[in-house]
Amino acid sequence: MANVVVLLLSSYTSRLATSVLLFISVAHTKNTVVFQPSFLTATGPKTAALLLGNTSDISLYLRTVSPSSETGSIGPPSCVAEVTQWVLTREQVGKSAVRVRLSLDKNLRLCGQNETDADCCPKPLCVLETLQVSACVGGTPQASLLIQATIHALLVPSTAGSDNKTVIPNQVYQTLGSCPCDLTFGACDVRCCCDKDCSTETLKLFASHCLLGPFGGQVSPAPDYQCSVQSAEDSSDWFPFLCVQSPPENNPYLGLFYQGKTIATKRGPSFQRPILSAPLPDNVYLQGSPIFTVNDRYFTIPQKVLGRCVTNAPVAFLKNFEVECVTLLHSCPAGAPLQTLPKDLTVKVKNGQGGDAEVDVIEEVATDLSRFISSTDAVASSDERLACENVTLALDYKFYWKGNGITRISVTRTVGTISLNGSMALTTRYSAVFLNGEFAGEPNSGNPGYQVGLPVIAGIVDMLENDTGSIQRTSINLWKPVGDGFCSTAEKKPVLFGENSTSGCLLPVSGQNLTQCDLLRETVTSLQAALITATYVAKSGNPDYLTMTDWVNISYVTLNSSTSMDNNTSSCYGIPSHQHIHVWSLITSTVDGIPQRDIRAVQVSYSPSTWALDCGGGDVSSCVDPMETQLFPITSSVTFTDIPINTGPPKTRFQINFTEYDCNRNDVCWPELAFPITKYYTGEPYSQSLAKGLILVFFFVTASILGTPWRQIRQAWSCAAL
Repeated sequence: MANVVVLLLSSYTSRLATSVLLFISVAHTKNTVVFQPSFLTATGPKTAALLLGNTSDISLYLRTVSPSSETGSIGPPSCVAEVTQWVLTREQVGKSAVRVRLSLDKNLRLCGQNETDADCCPKPLCVLETLQVSACVGGTPQASLLIQATIHALLVPSTAGSDNKTVIPNQVYQTLGSCPCDLTFGACDVRCCCDKDCSTETLKLFASHCLLGPFGGQVSPAPDYQCSVQSAEDSSDWFPFLCVQSPPENNPYLGLFYQGKTIATKRGPSFQRPILSAPLPDNVYLQGSPIFTVNDRYFTIPQKVLGRCVTNAPVAFLKNFEVECVTLLHSCPAGAPLQTLPKDLTVKVKNGQGGDAEVDVIEEVATDLSRFISSTDAVASSDERLACENVTLALDYKFYWKGNGITRISVTRTVGTISLNGSMALTTRYSAVFLNGEFAGEPNSGNPGYQVGLPVIAGIVDMLENDTGSIQRTSINLWKPVGDGFCSTAEKKPVLFGENSTSGCLLPVSGQNLTQCDLLRETVTSLQAALITATYVAKSGNPDYLTMTDWVNISYVTLNSSTSMDNNTSSCYGIPSHQHIHVWSLITSTVDGIPQRDIRAVQVSYSPSTWALDCGGGDVSSCVDPMETQLFPITSSVTFTDIPINTGPPKTRFQINFTEYDCNRNDVCWPELAFPITKYYTGEPYSQSLAKGLILVFFFVTASILGTPWRQIRQAWSCAAL
């Protein structure tokens, strides 16, 4: 087996060397140079790459670059050197190859609290920058190498160690590690109550959950006969009368390093009742569990269930939602939820810690009712309008939580007065958000890969003070029309991973607008561009916002400017009315049977269309009056495509036809007939299996000689001899 591995490695090495030499010869023939590889990720103070091709007159220049905040791309290579914290060296390794080395000229030691030395790292993330190495000939760049440097500081002591020998105490009398759970230097370890780095305020957070046993620092447990352990649950009935008063230092425990054998004592019968642990508080909230009131009823808020609005839907712990319900009104509402009073909303809720929390009501009056009134149907005169006062238009709940409990609840009740004339479609809004402190955490979309139905994470580059970039989270959106369906009142909805979708809105355009086609194109383009403000998309569902390799750039397909756009007074060509987002994903692994998908590429394209006024059907008002408008659609869509996984080379004709020789697909395996006497058989020593095999061969030969064929041969031989 080892010979086979050596042969495979040597074959792979020879093929790799052949391909590199072939690449060098091609580059030399074309009189060009190229870096191999062209992109590196450096996590240490040293990195290297190869420059292949005609390197005789090549000069190397190093500079620090950052992505553009508008396009997200790196600028072209430059032949102007800049002062950096890296040292660039070159080494000729052949006629057509140069090894380029970069070394960090900086100490990776973490700075102290009051240290003023500049040659140290002020933060644990010491270096975060993008470098560009340019290969130039006479001031003209020929090739470039990008290096993403992400280097963390080294946790080394601030003072140099001395040559004094460390005296290890005798483990029989003194403990070597007084606090074994103190694992992090200069930091407080959670639940390690003997850690000297933990402050008094920090210890109060886990004082009742300290690590027990030797890992919690209790390396000398008190013996069972000590009176200090009389509160133990398994203590015997006679314990209070025969316990021993002794200082903790007088302890026979020899520590974990003692090599002798110990025997655990067996407990005898006890006539005491078992001491039960304290019961857990009722209704401890977990993620997704319903919230209860103090009357043991569900705490409800209007929500959507199976696409329909339900008035009394239970609220789930740590589940945010935002819904809209449309109600057709013929008269003023008289009951909940459209007519509510503050006392109806002031409900006491179980907080999950044995107490209760009361809902705090905040009143707001809506002055602009266009977001709530979508359509009206007037059947009566204006003198018969009904004024419906204090109609509840929105209920926005905020749940403040900590651990498994609720600390505070507030609701903002938005009311308004509506004028009812006939029938009216009223849109009410209900939402609930759970806040840990004052902030709502942004959840990931998977771990590590994307999960279907969760938002696609996008971002834009935010430049930091040290000229390094980080990603600020945002989203890519589609149109979400509400109310009248106009683009001016439309909202946006995020793109959900794995779900293809198409939506749009309506834009009123008049004949006068069609005489200014360039302005109309710019208006539609700005409306579509507002859906996608991001320049990057996260590859996985839990990206690192400081690592650029976790993000993929969004590519845009621009419209062909050479296309003829002849306009007239009644139509405009080349209007980007449709925006399409194409996302390519790949299954990279599986976790507990769930496929983990990563985004490989995102492309945004536009489909132009021709807008012209429709004067048919007898309605010619828009063609006569230049201010009369017609509605034109603006749409957006998203499509997800799975990249197929390469399953390997196809099977040969021999593997398909001659299945009788394939041991994996046939019950009878002829190539393994002599398997017990080969060296691959490990059921018993090789010498024994060989001896048994030779004995079987001897018996086979003997049986063949003494059998019927050989007896007939001997008889014929005897007859011929006589």
